[in-house]
Amino acid sequence: ALDVVVSGTALLAASPLLLLSMLAVKLTSPGPVVFRQKRAGMNGRSFTLYKLRTMVQEAEALKASLESKNEMDGPVFKIRKDPRITKIGGLLRKTSIDELPQLWNVLRGDMSLVGPRPALPGEVEKYEPWQRRRLSMRPGITCVWQVSGRNGVDFKRWMEMDLEYIDEWSLGLDFKLLLKTIPAVLFSRGAS
Repeated sequence: ALDVVVSGTALLAASPLLLLSMLAVKLTSPGPVVFRQKRAGMNGRSFTLYKLRTMVQEAEALKASLESKNEMDGPVFKIRKDPRITKIGGLLRKTSIDELPQLWNVLRGDMSLVGPRPALPGEVEKYEPWQRRRLSMRPGITCVWQVSGRNGVDFKRWMEMDLEYIDEWSLGLDFKLLLKTIPAVLFSRGAS
């Protein structure tokens, strides 16, 4: 109920900003405004995640040529100065505005406001057995990783944080993480 009320209210409140951001994406680079990607949800169930497109249209095809520049360990792929990111995309990522369409995922029930970030199915295939337990909970927009350094945290520690969250889950913890997300987003901590 909290997810539905908060995500619905947030979508309405953020709609002017979302529309302006969508217009900026459309005017500054060719391709669709909304980026859709299959992700692994609760119990590994596949769903479509929505974000504002922050990269060039052919970003997925260019990924293979950039694998050697990956700055993260484990099965995830991140580059701090990713050449595929558009100019407006960099701003949208830094401010986390690109994530606003995920409120629709929360409203639909694919995600929660708080929970482990949804992984790509290809990443999940490379998980060690102990890491698969993070799929036992609905994925979220924010969690411990987002308020603890994001890209500055190594993959093993990220997985441990998600499992600690699952083991210690409470509504109070969710409220605490939502409140900690506000300054993390405002000050772009760990975002790239």
